[in-house]
Amino acid sequence: MPVLEELLLERAGLPADTVDHLRLLLDDWQILADLSFADLLLFVGHTLPDAKATYLCVGQMRPYTAQTIYSEDLVGQAFPVTDRPMVGRAMAEQRVIRDADPDWSTGVPVREEAIPVHFRGEVVAVVTREANVATARSPSQLELTYLQSAGELAQMLADGTFPYGGGQPEERELSPRVGDGIMRVDAEGTVTFASPNAISAYRRLGSLEQYVGQHLSMFDLGHAELTAALRSGEPVVTEVERQGAVVMRRLLPLIGHDDVIGGLLLVREITELRRHERALRLKDATIREIHHRVKNNLQTVASLLRLQGRRLQSAEARDALAESVRRISSIALVHETLSQESRQRVDFLKVARRIVEMLGDGLTDPDVPVRFEIDGEPGDLPADVATPLALVITELLQNCVEHAFPGAAEAGAARGGTVGLRFACEPETLSVTVSDDGVGLPPGATLDSVANLGLQIARTLVESELGGTLTAPPVPAGTTVQLVVPLP
Repeated sequence: MPVLEELLLERAGLPADTVDHLRLLLDDWQILADLSFADLLLFVGHTLPDAKATYLCVGQMRPYTAQTIYSEDLVGQAFPVTDRPMVGRAMAEQRVIRDADPDWSTGVPVREEAIPVHFRGEVVAVVTREANVATARSPSQLELTYLQSAGELAQMLADGTFPYGGGQPEERELSPRVGDGIMRVDAEGTVTFASPNAISAYRRLGSLEQYVGQHLSMFDLGHAELTAALRSGEPVVTEVERQGAVVMRRLLPLIGHDDVIGGLLLVREITELRRHERALRLKDATIREIHHRVKNNLQTVASLLRLQGRRLQSAEARDALAESVRRISSIALVHETLSQESRQRVDFLKVARRIVEMLGDGLTDPDVPVRFEIDGEPGDLPADVATPLALVITELLQNCVEHAFPGAAEAGAARGGTVGLRFACEPETLSVTVSDDGVGLPPGATLDSVANLGLQIARTLVESELGGTLTAPPVPAGTTVQLVVPLP
């Protein structure tokens, strides 16, 4: 169980919907920390086994815009209620509590603010904003804007309108941060402040406007989405592209007394990131096309071998060509799977199932019914492991079908059976077991002594290509072959 769920569900005993709300807050409170130039701590009520009441720290966020106060991680620590009196006041009074005098207990003067977290009409937690005031100086317009916006977000947190509900940014690692660029807009969408980084981002789009005092429609090509977010009070993350430049914008409506009073527009220029993504998509498409063509070429070779086999008079030669066709087809299955994926790893369970279907259709005798069972999960394997492993499994399964269950002409009475394919994936190895409940090896025989060409191919691939081992452990009935290969 993740740490957050363990703290909130097991130790604090909070309901699941409250946990989800606090998770939304923890996902989005980096903005509040950066705007506040302060550390944030999240506390919930907690009772120890000896019935002593404490406040449990379940979240901590350090600002990118200022030096942190706490070098140690406080998450998971329980504090006596006497150590955090402002947390108790915020819970009891259900309002923002501000400390008039700095606290020197950490060695530096810290001004603390306790913000109640409202959810469905109740205070479920408290966020403390703790700022080092030792470096206090005359703030710039940028810092004043940050602090004003932080105060409004803090009040929204106390009112229950932050964090925002609904959809969250899909690419949170790319989502604009405060330091990337920030604009303040009023409720109508007119810019009241623009940071230098935000101005530079819009200049990359070819806009040379004087932004302060201008409406978003004067310089932002996607202004309709932003102004719609202001009207609805819901955040939005969008991108705009022009002249080869790409800018991501995230609009956070500021809500006071149930009305939108303005908005924070976080801006990030992501031209190079999107250019790299497009290059990777092109590369992936090229690789998938190569795998598709290799698969087609292999299938063409297999078709030619089938045509050649029909012209042969010798049954032994036809069987040899049929075995070659199956080997080629098993390799083609790997390339077919790779051609459908945007990565260079194969869901090998899909390949194994296709191999079983291929052998079931082409080898089994209607008079000798054979049932296949697949168990376990091999996971995703790289192509250089999946290709030889597919060949090995094809050889082993084919050997089971051909030799474990003799027909009526050989055994006097035809009987079928079961062939099992089982995977066991460990952190560093993959074990594959192929077993049958057939006639088994002759008395005194070993796997090496009866090895035909297929088994020789399988052993060579396992040992030389995969760097693994292939063994035949003794079993009471039938035959079992186990191979263990290291995972990269």
